[in-house]
Amino acid sequence: MYPEAGPGAIHGAGEEGHPGWPARPGALRVGAGVVELRPIRLRDAGPWRRIRLADREYLRPWEPDAPGSWEQRHGLGGWLTQWWSLRSLARQGQCLPFAITVDGRFAGQLTIGNVVRSALRSAWVGYWVASAHASSGVATAAVALAVDHAFGPTALHRLEATVRPENAASIRVLTKVGFRREGLLLRYLSVAGAWRDHYCYAVTVEDLGIGAVADLIAGGRAERA
Repeated sequence: MYPEAGPGAIHGAGEEGHPGWPARPGALRVGAGVVELRPIRLRDAGPWRRIRLADREYLRPWEPDAPGSWEQRHGLGGWLTQWWSLRSLARQGQCLPFAITVDGRFAGQLTIGNVVRSALRSAWVGYWVASAHASSGVATAAVALAVDHAFGPTALHRLEATVRPENAASIRVLTKVGFRREGLLLRYLSVAGAWRDHYCYAVTVEDLGIGAVADLIAGGRAERA
């Protein structure tokens, strides 16, 4: 069951913390190794840049367009800008930016963004994982950890995720963790040079009685690490 957490409950937070961040939401063991979420670090710049440049063709079909070339956006300055922006939003309680690690090594990112409190208590979740860990259970484990963290210590009620209909791998991840498809967003984002339709997937606390992580473990897809 998900624990109740009021708006003043801060778990794993320092002086500038907000509910749910900074924090380390636990670990799961899958075939690829031990998957963990931890706050992003400035020194993640090196592995982030190497993976993103090497995986350009793997990642680009699914990511929103942005100014500049892929190489320009993934220089060391690109990480510094992203790190500073995400940390600033996290300190304001507007997002929870995590690195995904496998056996302690940087392997991707997961962000719970656009956190809205009050009566809505909602956010979106976005993630990417290195191609070396595709179809290995890493993304599923990371999203499950994030869902439990969002509905537990962060005290949210709803998470949304948008995904292109062609992205079968990401759809499998979301459905394994309990997300349901709610609709089709026409011409939602500019991706790979065109306005692309996206499915909207969502999950609420009521959809996951024992929790996303517990469901994965019960289904034999992961183990506690």
